[in-house]
Amino acid sequence: MSNQLHDLLAAWKAGRDDTDWVLGTVYRTEGSAYRKAGAMMLIDGFGRHFGLLSGGCLEADILRHARKVMTTGEVAMLVYDGSDEDDWSFQLGIGCGGKVYIMLQPVRRENDLGLGELAAALASRVGGTYRLKLGSAEGSFEIAETPARVRATIETGTDGDWLVMPIRPEPHLLVVGGGVDARPLVAIAAELGWRVSLADPRSANAREAYFPRAAVILRELGDDLANYLQQARVDGVVIMSHNVAIDAEALRLCQSANLEYLALLGPRHRYRRVLEAAELDESQLALPVSAPAGLDIGGQLPESIALSILAECHAVLHRAGSLPALRLAAN
Repeated sequence: MSNQLHDLLAAWKAGRDDTDWVLGTVYRTEGSAYRKAGAMMLIDGFGRHFGLLSGGCLEADILRHARKVMTTGEVAMLVYDGSDEDDWSFQLGIGCGGKVYIMLQPVRRENDLGLGELAAALASRVGGTYRLKLGSAEGSFEIAETPARVRATIETGTDGDWLVMPIRPEPHLLVVGGGVDARPLVAIAAELGWRVSLADPRSANAREAYFPRAAVILRELGDDLANYLQQARVDGVVIMSHNVAIDAEALRLCQSANLEYLALLGPRHRYRRVLEAAELDESQLALPVSAPAGLDIGGQLPESIALSILAECHAVLHRAGSLPALRLAAN
């Protein structure tokens, strides 16, 4: 299981009636910290935890406090100071040296802190805003297609302080081309917790046995792919069929999709051939195409190429930089 929020919530939904649960949330940090404000972890009565609030250093102590929360039903506010030699976290050997503020809230059948609504929204690949009241067992989720914030913030109101967190569904990546070199790309993206779909009209390619972690395998391009790009809320597309005609059709269909990332495998001169076959002019493209796909990290094998593509895609989808800026930095 990944540490993506939708996986944490899936574990909670599967066992929410079997035992007690506690929601742990980082609501503030000072200095260096492995996780930032908005990081969440769910803990059950069997001593299992789903997700991380540190690099693994604090989890055992957090579980100890979570058991008290389950017993008392009261919210616990924890502070770990990695710069204080007298602090418990310093004695645990935390290397970040920062201060982490964590809230532990009981999750009850009669008060799930809005986790049910949040889980349902993510299952439908819809984002929004999640709010938790500091020091209280209160929480709520509100659907919003485009969350207003990029990072979690603390808002002070007449009723107290609230941690306000923008929530986005996990990225959905579509890979066009199901050859051997697509296998590590699909596998690594799935390991990241992303939803991954695959499209290839050739019967010899994109076999389920070689892509067990692909959520969907499409066998038609054309209208089927165009509809899928819209309805399945695809965020990024990597075109890597090694066939100019297939690549050109996929590139053309992507122009009407609401994508944030689009990449084409192969050298620059091949990109120009694909553009010509698609009857597209680069100046008219809906968004910049990463061609050749990925950051230049010096790799040649499929695994390295997959890593370079996903690193670039991750940066764009998580707002760590625009494609032109990443390309400029890489050079």
